[in-house]
Amino acid sequence: MRYEVWEQLRVEATALVKKEPLLASHVYSCVLNHECLGSALSFIVANKLSDAVVSPFTFRELFDQAFVDCDRMLTFVATDIKAVTERDPAAVNYLTVLLNLKGFQAIQVHRLAHCLWRQDRKELARFIQSRNSEVFGVDIHPACEVGKGIMFDHATGIVIGETAVIEDNVSILQSVTLGGTGNEQGDRHPKIREGVLIGAGAKVLGNIEVGAGAKIGSGSVVLNHVKAHTTVVGVPAKVVGKPDCECPAKTMEQNFYYDDSLSSSGL
Repeated sequence: MRYEVWEQLRVEATALVKKEPLLASHVYSCVLNHECLGSALSFIVANKLSDAVVSPFTFRELFDQAFVDCDRMLTFVATDIKAVTERDPAAVNYLTVLLNLKGFQAIQVHRLAHCLWRQDRKELARFIQSRNSEVFGVDIHPACEVGKGIMFDHATGIVIGETAVIEDNVSILQSVTLGGTGNEQGDRHPKIREGVLIGAGAKVLGNIEVGAGAKIGSGSVVLNHVKAHTTVVGVPAKVVGKPDCECPAKTMEQNFYYDDSLSSSGL
């Protein structure tokens, strides 16, 4: 997939240069001067992450090595680009995602930090986590496991804890927290299964499971397990119905339809 995504990115970049000459230098430096997706991504993100401590060149070296050490990483990157383009009506093409969407970029920074964490380079991973938070407004512990086809829509204020797990094809909107409930130790953060949609501002707390294809309404506080293919809303969150599709993350449908029978049954 990553080769197909890269070829499409180059087509889109060439078209943009013709349409908007003022961006030609930017598009060449970010895309057209590179030989592959990994090179372009590392250039874009490294220049945003760099500071007085770590240079863009060093960040690029870290990314390039991560692409070798974590052999699925570029496939996951390409899958993320495709997922965002399909789910976000504001993402008109792959190029918009790669160049401009900080939610996508923050996920790729986390992938680098996670790779380093697994190699026991934990202090460097924590430093990159900090830069991710400072630059993109997204704070993900480097130990957190994140699958492919992930979309962080708008992304600002997303916080994800150390023992959280996010499986494939999950969509999360801004200001979501996947956190703990206090000062507990060990496995203490949520497990988000495949296809879940989490609305803006939702807080999912504790070592709980959100089942595959579930939907969490905006602003909800989830403190208990959520069964697969159910919709929960409220503070604290309660079951109010079921999504109208198997994978809410892909449709990004934020509405829900209240089911009186669930309320009367005590669910």
